[in-house]
Amino acid sequence: MIVMRMSRPDDVAALVDLAHKAGPGMTTLKPDADAQGARLERVRRTVDGTATLAEQGYLFVMEDSDSGRVAGVCGLEVAVGLEQPFYTYRMDSFVHASRELGTWTKMDKLYMSHGLTGYSELCTLFLDPEFRGGGNGALLSKSRFLFLAQFPERFAEHICAEMRGHFDENGESPFWNALGAHFYQIDFHEADRLVALGKKSFLAELMPRYPVYVDFLPDDARECIGKTHADTEPARRLLEAEGLRMEGHLDIFEGGPVLESRVDALRVMHDSRVLPVEIADVARADGERYLVANGSLEDFRVMQVSANLCDDVLCLSPEEARALRVAGGDTVRAMTLYPTKR
Repeated sequence: MIVMRMSRPDDVAALVDLAHKAGPGMTTLKPDADAQGARLERVRRTVDGTATLAEQGYLFVMEDSDSGRVAGVCGLEVAVGLEQPFYTYRMDSFVHASRELGTWTKMDKLYMSHGLTGYSELCTLFLDPEFRGGGNGALLSKSRFLFLAQFPERFAEHICAEMRGHFDENGESPFWNALGAHFYQIDFHEADRLVALGKKSFLAELMPRYPVYVDFLPDDARECIGKTHADTEPARRLLEAEGLRMEGHLDIFEGGPVLESRVDALRVMHDSRVLPVEIADVARADGERYLVANGSLEDFRVMQVSANLCDDVLCLSPEEARALRVAGGDTVRAMTLYPTKR
């Protein structure tokens, strides 16, 4: 069975393996055992309640319970930008008008922003290509929403998600080459590596001091603005189905979209339900697909089940109950895998 669970300190090697498969552009998933070990230690302290607000974050892994293989990873940061700045480009439109000439132009500008400081963040999403399909991508991404709904007091009122930006067929970022490369004087991968290590002072020291007119950028760089990496497009659609939207913020390296929402406006806050569990061997091939989470903080688990709700009770097979570590009479939080048409 495929199940999402809270990460553990012994997941370091699995995370490094996933990072090698992810390739460039994922700042928070690098093939560095020390960095991954430190992050897992930070998760432990967050769960224990000993981490400061600026340090708090969670990491979840997707596991094949039959083989023990880790197939994916996703994360939640509690409050970004409190210790290290959280920079984005903010895109706004400006109008230039001349009464004398009777003409006007509307132009877009990019300027550096700290506007998302203090937001919670959906981050570090990657699924091993061998496990894509069968709803696994939706389970990986949306499991975090059930955690948000179960423990809303642990997060900010707003949430955001940086989407991996567009790279060309040569693995280059046209947006970076047209803009960032001129200011930072290092290649994309080196800049990305430094940010992954928490070395962000160079951003403030070298970033553009004034707004950038979008029309001054080359065509291929303009086309990157708000464009998602091909491998990340399914993840973007999943997040948008849950209520997040692009509101004008962009990744400063690749120009990819930053999606955002109020937490209380997310689908999970309205559509998920807390239900009692009944254990039974029943055939449910025609049931609706649900995401089901136990209520544990330390051993939080989510899986996908096919179910037909009866009298507001969720029936689980013995195998599903063991995977979720729940028993008959316990309660779980459940939500349909995909939004129900209204």
